[in-house]
Amino acid sequence: MSLFQHIKSFVTGLFLIAVAVVFFLIPRNAYDTIYIIISLIVLVYGLRLLWFYFTMARHMVGGKITLYQAIIVLDAALFTMTIAKMSDYIVLAYLLGVYAFAGVIDILRAFEAKKNDSPVWKKKIMIGFAESGFAILLVVVALILRDINFLVYGFAVSLASSGILRIYDAFRKTAVVYIQ
Repeated sequence: MSLFQHIKSFVTGLFLIAVAVVFFLIPRNAYDTIYIIISLIVLVYGLRLLWFYFTMARHMVGGKITLYQAIIVLDAALFTMTIAKMSDYIVLAYLLGVYAFAGVIDILRAFEAKKNDSPVWKKKIMIGFAESGFAILLVVVALILRDINFLVYGFAVSLASSGILRIYDAFRKTAVVYIQ
């Protein structure tokens, strides 16, 4: 990573931790903010994929996969925006389900990294299991206790952990491969 990327990762981590603290302090008013944040993040990611397709990926082998991925992500963003009017349990369970799915993706990437003899596969698999298990635990606890604030607290914890990991990655030394 370049110096700018290190600084950007550090600042993003601090921002995520600050948002998590706000969600901890004001959980009842955080629902609408959570919907908007998740919807905008997914929408921006879909638009970035679409931009990447039109500028570069259409000239690459397998570039249509990027277009299909962009369409699916944009549909997910629109779906997330439309479910904001539903019950808070449904919406937050959906968002934590997305978080659990991201944990499963991290686990699959860890197995791929292990197959390629990468040294970071252990960290990736631990993070993936922690994300998935935490999301499932939160949904179960919130349904048993019938208190939606647990889901907001869980979302805040997931934001804080993402912020801490970004700050950790900002200070980690980047491996440089030299080809002779």
